[in-house]
Amino acid sequence: MNLVIVESPTKARKLTKFLGKDFIVEASVGHIRDLPKSELAVDTENNFEPTYAISEGKNKVVAKLRAAAIKADKIYLATDPDREGEAIAWHVKYVLENTTGKNKTKAQFLRATFHEITKSAVLKAIENPTELSMDMVDAQQARRVVDRLVGYKLSPVLWKKVRRGLSAGRVQSVALRLIVDKEREIEAFNPDEYWELDVALSAKEISQVKVFVKDDSIPPKNKVAEDLDENIFVSRVISVEGKKFEPKKEGVVEPVLAVLDDAEYSVEAIEKKERSRVSLPPFTTSTMQQKSSTSFGYSGKQTMRLAQQLYEEGLITYHRTDSVVLSQTAVNMARDFIAKEYGDKYLPKTQNIFAKKSKNAQEAHEAIRVTDITIQGNDILQKSARFTPQHIKLYDLIWRRFVSSQMEKAAYSQTSIVIEFKNEKSSGPKSGMLRTSGSILKFDGWMRLFPNREDTLLPDLNQGQKLNFVDKTAAQKFTQPPARFNDASLIKELERRGIGRPSTYASIISVIIDRGYIERMQKKFFASSVGMTVSDFLLKHFPIVMDYDFTAEMEENLDRISRGEKEWRKTVADFYNPLEKIIETVTEKAERTQIPVEKTGEKCPECNAVNGGEIVIRSGRFGKFKSCNRFPECKFTQNIVEVVEEVVCPLCQKGEVTIKNTRWGKPFFGCGTYPKCNWASWKKPEKGEIMTKEEWVVLQVAREERKQKWTERNKKSSDAVNAKKVGAKTAKVAKTKKTSKAGDKPKKTSARTTKI
Repeated sequence: MNLVIVESPTKARKLTKFLGKDFIVEASVGHIRDLPKSELAVDTENNFEPTYAISEGKNKVVAKLRAAAIKADKIYLATDPDREGEAIAWHVKYVLENTTGKNKTKAQFLRATFHEITKSAVLKAIENPTELSMDMVDAQQARRVVDRLVGYKLSPVLWKKVRRGLSAGRVQSVALRLIVDKEREIEAFNPDEYWELDVALSAKEISQVKVFVKDDSIPPKNKVAEDLDENIFVSRVISVEGKKFEPKKEGVVEPVLAVLDDAEYSVEAIEKKERSRVSLPPFTTSTMQQKSSTSFGYSGKQTMRLAQQLYEEGLITYHRTDSVVLSQTAVNMARDFIAKEYGDKYLPKTQNIFAKKSKNAQEAHEAIRVTDITIQGNDILQKSARFTPQHIKLYDLIWRRFVSSQMEKAAYSQTSIVIEFKNEKSSGPKSGMLRTSGSILKFDGWMRLFPNREDTLLPDLNQGQKLNFVDKTAAQKFTQPPARFNDASLIKELERRGIGRPSTYASIISVIIDRGYIERMQKKFFASSVGMTVSDFLLKHFPIVMDYDFTAEMEENLDRISRGEKEWRKTVADFYNPLEKIIETVTEKAERTQIPVEKTGEKCPECNAVNGGEIVIRSGRFGKFKSCNRFPECKFTQNIVEVVEEVVCPLCQKGEVTIKNTRWGKPFFGCGTYPKCNWASWKKPEKGEIMTKEEWVVLQVAREERKQKWTERNKKSSDAVNAKKVGAKTAKVAKTKKTSKAGDKPKKTSARTTKI
């Protein structure tokens, strides 16, 4: 009998369908052995020897694996094809080999790796087994040990010098610094005023129309009216009297505005260029998370969860990869589909090949792609009852990115026109230049699957042609502060700096959110006062740990270990030994740091009369709250109700709009008079927004329908699982009755587990 061990029960069920009766597939349900949480479990005096133990709650899983291993002739370790998967396989092998007595297995251990859960890939892996890569295992051990040392050695320093309950992490703290640095940039930013001067012109003489109209934004802005005559186009003033026009104040704009109505306009120069745009490569882990964030607003954690489930159901290849390479089989599949579905003009003469970006991108790992190109969109609902519209969106995105990567280039025609204006009668400026640009998509190519823009059409003009004035506008603007990080931009920045690795980005962000160091509001990251204090303290006292380049070099060292170029214990020693001395110095000499609080001027209702306590606003893990400034001597606390200023409930037009959080920490907006008015929305309402009772009823009905579909889908999935369990139990009982002899008494069995 052959035993195959994977991490996930879902993965185990899929493999059971592919393998014959000579195979039993069991799941380790993730890690079965790890560093215990209750202690450091790393002997810094003995060459950083780690002490592992059976993970909490995994004794039953271990007992089940041992029972199956006793009967096996061969044990295939088929965990995920990355460092963590290799480490899980190594721990499973260790536990099964180091069992005493009757539970000791004599089976041969083999490593089976595949990057997609399809029958052909699984059978090929089983037929061509390899051995465990101890280099990859050691790289994972090094990461685990270094992260444990940083977390368990630095966190007590934060407890002593800042506040109890705080924690530090090797990569998470550096990611926090990125967000804090951005916060400081925004705080220090001073906006500069500037103006833009646009003129609407026409190739033919037409009656004057209003081209620039006010929109409904706050504050209102000028926009171009719709359904204008095709001969009308907009140009921007770029120079006046031969000098570059970059107005900073209204006073500079007014003299130019005054001459535009009566000026003469003519085409000075026309430049036409043919452009092409090559398709984007198929997804890596980081680009998938970035695109999922910008397209759907999914967090990195949410994207990885959805991708994990798509992978386990055999619909996509392994979703933790930094390679953009596709197998020849995948390329052929895509090219055949493109030729058949879209025609030969969308198929390049030769396949598109993309260069790897990461230094450690493994060519054996493919980019993320679908396993069956004929399965599209809603088709995946037939593969699993647990799939939701979110799964469909992500799958469709992966499908389109994969197919489009092998399609022909998109072709554009770009035109740039320079226009001269003259007004000899003017008492002010007498001449200047304007510029306008337009582009036409001549062939969509791969962009047929990603239509993201419309043509900017310009009338057919000739050099020297006279033009007619139609309308003008001057817009006051201000330079904007640096944009805050969101999931997509933070992941991109982490990847650019070499901090973390694709499989860790989602957990990095999740950890610093859970710790209350940052907040995600309106899909952007804001550093809390706690996060800024922690980052500042670590940067001041542990600059090496917080250094971007040093952290990136540590990641590269882990890669070198996985390639067999460095020894893991020496790498850990080179990192930790100097850090240990700094920890001792900071613990003894550094002064205590206070987390800033916001004074309210209110008296503490519990202790002011006796001790003079006052109310301050503090930042905690779940947001801001009121507290006594004498904490912890005085325990008074009070929740803060945040409201959207100058906005009333769109439905009742009476209550304030309050900002609340779901049980998972996601913010939403609701009416302050709840339950009298039950209006709620994920979207922040604008000032003056109104919703009728009829519109609200329609929204509620739609929500209930979605909720009902979700409930039915979950029930269907649950019923299927329960039916399978009942069927298996019935079959087992029937088999027991058939094999039992009359009068036999059932024998008691026991499973002993050995603590490792």
